[in-house]
Amino acid sequence: MTETIHTSTQTVPMSAVPALFAHVADSSAAIAHFRGRLGFEADVSDVAAALAEPARDFVLVDTRSDASWAQGHVPGAVHLPGRRIAAEAAERIAAGTPVVVYCWGPGCNGATRAALEFALLGHPVKEMLGGFEYWVREGFAYDTDEGPAQFAPDALTNVAEAGLGGNAVSNAAISCAC
Repeated sequence: MTETIHTSTQTVPMSAVPALFAHVADSSAAIAHFRGRLGFEADVSDVAAALAEPARDFVLVDTRSDASWAQGHVPGAVHLPGRRIAAEAAERIAAGTPVVVYCWGPGCNGATRAALEFALLGHPVKEMLGGFEYWVREGFAYDTDEGPAQFAPDALTNVAEAGLGGNAVSNAAISCAC
């Protein structure tokens, strides 16, 4: 008996399926997975757009250390290091308020741990993908203890060329236009 995989249009023998798709979820499982991720995550461009709205309905929380906060943080963020959330969140953020958390970057799971703490306290919560690193790399302004700062967008994450931060450049680098 030949093993097969079922696609939306045909049944294909496993021997003809590329290795990458030898184990792939069906559409309904994929929909549930990706819809679920959108319920837990937001990217920095979506957070920047939400912060620009006149009526903000969430609190952005920087969960990094005091030293990291001093070096730079998203304007308007509340500083509440992850290790202090359980003890201090109730006095600083109203119960049930939606929260978006961030830490340093994709190589750090501090925001994931912080999101869990807020969820345990009953807050609707999302994690900002890419963290502070990608906020800076995408060219968004940030605050430091010395005042405001901003770098030009990184050519690999350039939101200006994706139509989000200014005019497109004719020699566009790799960018996300989603």
